Amino acid sequence: MSTTGGTADPLVALGALPGVADSVESVRKAVDRVYGHRIMRRRSNVITSEAALRGARGSAALSGADWALEEVRRRTDFRGDDEARTVGAALRLTAEAGQLLSVWRQSPLRVLARLHLVAAADESDQVGRPRQRGEAVDEPMIERPLPDAGEVSGRLDGLAELIIAGSSAPALVTAAVVHGELLALRPFVSHNGLVARVAQRIVLIGSGLDPKSVCPAEVGHAELGRAAYLTAFDGYLSGTPEGMAAWIAHCGRAAELGARESTAVCEALQRGAA
Repeated sequence: MSTTGGTADPLVALGALPGVADSVESVRKAVDRVYGHRIMRRRSNVITSEAALRGARGSAALSGADWALEEVRRRTDFRGDDEARTVGAALRLTAEAGQLLSVWRQSPLRVLARLHLVAAADESDQVGRPRQRGEAVDEPMIERPLPDAGEVSGRLDGLAELIIAGSSAPALVTAAVVHGELLALRPFVSHNGLVARVAQRIVLIGSGLDPKSVCPAEVGHAELGRAAYLTAFDGYLSGTPEGMAAWIAHCGRAAELGARESTAVCEALQRGAA
């Protein structure tokens, strides 16, 4: 992760980059529109459940399993081919995210290990821990240079220290950095993209920006497309102020689109009740 300036809190420095404040404000307005909807006051649990389903579908799509929403809704068995297992992993992760909020700020590495265990759903000794020297990574959608195991360990520790210390930076900035750093490191032997995106979700929920988890950024990432996702991620990898700002803005736009999706669900439920 790149930092700017000499501040003790690099997340605050990133929040001061040109254009980031505008992204933060746009996300806040989009989130406020969802939470201010009359349906949210009566049926927020329905919106939360629907957002979880749509978020999982979006995250799976970015990992190569681009299924129609109704197919995800209909299926009960995800033990088939690679795509089915990817969708199943995304659904399990989304369900697990809400159970880990209280642990995240105290022990983020423990949460990440748990997320990988849930995603992989097997008993291999490579599951639920950062990869070791010489272990291959199965992440075909992210074909970028892979840090070695030693660098992964050090940067994971640094990320954990930032999370535990807390920050006055906007939630969007923290969420984007967590997401980008996990994609950059690919710390596990598999399912890193899914884990990175659900970690972003955990930050947005736990920060209080989206406490009911009704603004699935994964939906927005999928809508913006894999090419745009990877282009923005290259900005993160560059470590330049412009690249980091572009990545944060991309994550912000994804969160806005997720909020818009849930607003549309609220509108559909309102029409049905009319």
